[in-house]
Amino acid sequence: MRLLLSTLVLFLLWMMFVASLDPQEIVTGLFVAFFTSLITGSVIAGKEPLKWLSPKRWFYFFLFALYFIKELTLANLDVAYRVIHPRLPINPGIVRVKTKLKTPIAKLVLANSITMTPGTITVDVHGDTLYIHWIDVKGKDVETATKNIVEGFEKYLEVIFE
Repeated sequence: MRLLLSTLVLFLLWMMFVASLDPQEIVTGLFVAFFTSLITGSVIAGKEPLKWLSPKRWFYFFLFALYFIKELTLANLDVAYRVIHPRLPINPGIVRVKTKLKTPIAKLVLANSITMTPGTITVDVHGDTLYIHWIDVKGKDVETATKNIVEGFEKYLEVIFE
């Protein structure tokens, strides 16, 4: 069941990214999804593969994608502004944030989402603590940094992966 479900999820993601119904794309997608599932199926589907059939999880995945695109756009504009500003207004530093997420895959997606957003990069993860390099540190205390960087992503990832 895990193999089938993870193959299906990966194939749907493949089809979404290639945006083509060309037979070669379909065959390649099935091939890649199947062999990727053989290697990583237990990580993708987890211990309860049927939970991925929940419409609520897919709805939150869609909301997460929209939120990520919004944050990505705002971060790109912010970094572009800093690059073209004559005085380059940056206040870089490494901050510590806490996450409520429990599963390794949820923490992985959180860390990668933070890293893919310009101006932040996940430097290290220890348990429920992430160390983030931030281009404009707005607060060095854990609560402020967590609120500014992590909370927006977490509210969706909690539902998707927990």
